[in-house]
Amino acid sequence: MTPTPNESHGLQPDAFLPLEMARRAEDVGVAKVTMPAVTTFVLAVLAGAFISLGAMFATVVTTGAGEVLPYGVTKLLGGIAFSLGLILVIVAGAELFTGNNLIVMAVACKRATYSQLLRNWSIVYVGNFAGSLATAGFVFFSKQYTFAGGAVGENALGIANAKCSLGFVQAIALGVLCNALVCLAVWLCFSARSTTDKILAIIFPITAFVAAGFEHSVANMYFIPLGLFIKGTLPLGTDQYSNLTWDNFLISNLLPVTIGNIIGGAFMVGVVYWFVYLRNEDVQKGGTNEN
Repeated sequence: MTPTPNESHGLQPDAFLPLEMARRAEDVGVAKVTMPAVTTFVLAVLAGAFISLGAMFATVVTTGAGEVLPYGVTKLLGGIAFSLGLILVIVAGAELFTGNNLIVMAVACKRATYSQLLRNWSIVYVGNFAGSLATAGFVFFSKQYTFAGGAVGENALGIANAKCSLGFVQAIALGVLCNALVCLAVWLCFSARSTTDKILAIIFPITAFVAAGFEHSVANMYFIPLGLFIKGTLPLGTDQYSNLTWDNFLISNLLPVTIGNIIGGAFMVGVVYWFVYLRNEDVQKGGTNEN
């Protein structure tokens, strides 16, 4: 990408403008789909672990808070804590399925193919699942869920059970809303020139989706398996968490939430910003090529 006048003069305080952000997003999408599979997978495992750490942090922060704080304040604190996950992904560098929905911008610009997109999404999704599941396993074996007299574990069980109790269409809708905000957070990061810019750009959209109760597929790869692991330690015959099963996790939650995440991220953010900022450039490029 040709540097803008501001970029060519070193450090500048001004953020990138939306058109420049779109060009950066396009370039990043191309880089992601051409990355070696092994590298992509390892970075995806890291992203699953990073999001899981944010989820673990949010679980601890909200444990017992509802007993002394209003609902909204409790959710706000949980959302701020969960922001740790995407901050680690963006700043440390990792491959997150939900954020990678923005690769559709490179596909729409004809700089990446649909097969490259699906290859990236598949590798990253599996890697995210592996990283999240492994982190849930480490947290479980650490017995961290027994802290605060078992209150942390009760909170984790409640979160997981509630997610497995959603209706299919409801889960899709919650997934759409979630990843619209997640991809907006990633989109805002394309305006950033510093780590501080990126962190500030991430916190509010991520806090909003968590506080509102929206559904993130990769976060659920941690939240629900951890709940299932903890449930396995409970006495048989407990009906309180009857909806918390592996079938409900995979079919009733993860599948519809993933569908919703793709709609919210790829179409409501990626395609929209391509249409607004890059569509005319692509038309002009096509015209130039034909002449």
